[in-house]
Amino acid sequence: MIKDRLPNRIFIKLLLGFWLCSSLIIAIVGLLPLLQQSHDRAPLPPHLEKLLERYAERIIDNPEIIQNNQFRRLSHRRDFQGKPIRFYLVNDQGRVINTEKVSRGMRRFMLMAEETSKPISHQFKDELLFGPYNFAVSGKQYSLYGRFNDRHPRPWFFFFAENKLLTLTLAIGLSGLICGLLAWHLGKPLRTLRLSADALANGDLTNRVDYATTKRKDEIGQLAQAFNGMADSVENMVNSQQRLISDISHELRTPLTRLQLALALARKKGQESAETERIGYEAEQLEKMISELLELSKVKLNAHDHKRHLGLAETLGQVLDDAEFEAEQQQKELIIKIDEEIELPLYPKPLSRAIENLLRNAIRYSQSSVSIKAHKAMNIVTIEITDDGPGIDNEQDLLAIFKPFYRPQSARERESGGWGLGLAITEAAVMAHQGKITASNLAPHGLNVTIELPS
Repeated sequence: MIKDRLPNRIFIKLLLGFWLCSSLIIAIVGLLPLLQQSHDRAPLPPHLEKLLERYAERIIDNPEIIQNNQFRRLSHRRDFQGKPIRFYLVNDQGRVINTEKVSRGMRRFMLMAEETSKPISHQFKDELLFGPYNFAVSGKQYSLYGRFNDRHPRPWFFFFAENKLLTLTLAIGLSGLICGLLAWHLGKPLRTLRLSADALANGDLTNRVDYATTKRKDEIGQLAQAFNGMADSVENMVNSQQRLISDISHELRTPLTRLQLALALARKKGQESAETERIGYEAEQLEKMISELLELSKVKLNAHDHKRHLGLAETLGQVLDDAEFEAEQQQKELIIKIDEEIELPLYPKPLSRAIENLLRNAIRYSQSSVSIKAHKAMNIVTIEITDDGPGIDNEQDLLAIFKPFYRPQSARERESGGWGLGLAITEAAVMAHQGKITASNLAPHGLNVTIELPS
């Protein structure tokens, strides 16, 4: 109960992930101008303040410079660290009176200084501006500003503050990366769960969600653990059911054998009649049905034994010979087109039994020819068995003919006298190979059964 209260929930992860991502991007973008401003703007250094004071004193000592408009010669000096320096004299109305060419940077700086109400210095891209130094001449107030070329080293991240479009692009990319990692963190285990669920639905009862997913501390980990528990229960129930069918079939064989023995003794004593013939016929039918039930249980119980890597033509050799002989006896043609080079991991006996069932059905209901073809493409081996018989009228029956004891109401099955176990055994064998089997009608008549097996 304590673990359930810890902040490991998906809701918390999503909330914190997206909130922190957006907050981080907003903070970085918002702080860049403030960092740049705090780095570029500083209080007026003493040596620059003395420089402004010295020039102001010269003007105060010689007020005729302003009165006779001779102060322009004071605007340029080269005595500050060998760099040309320029001064700007501003009257009490905020007008620069010693030059008519005032740069845009200087105007911006004058506004900054006016807002701060104290002398400051500010580093622009390639120049340093400083001031103001306030003084009075003949009862009038003046302000003195200075500017000289200077490039100070700046932190690398100021590049983003000056290139806003690039900064916006990088911010979008960074947020996409962070959100993508979060989505991957949540999506990967969900894909693992989906694959395990698909495998379980396709008959692979041993498939489980991996250890890394089950050890997660959020709802996905809890779901993975619940899924594995459910899969264990399903596997145990299905195996128990198959074992029960197998055990019952074995037990039924004992009284059936005794019944057949009693019938043989009765016939030997000359006690044969129509009734005993009927009993003998039904006993044979029971024997066949029990044999098919045992075969179905065996295929499903042994569905996950180790496969053998064999050639398809070699594995089906005896089955194809028998089918070819049976077709010749019924004056029908069996066309075989299987590439000798096709190899795949398989269970020889279950697959041979599956193909045998399909070929015998196709030969039984075909009019003149049956074909079996196999080819390999993109790690999938496809086997197609086609006949020119009547097919199956009802489309719904095409989806259900592989279910145990299912017998569609069609001429094809009414004449068979079977129990609907042959095709169920076929499907079980195909599912044991993690493959799939489908049936479809052909035009104008006939049936096609397609098996796809992974190679």
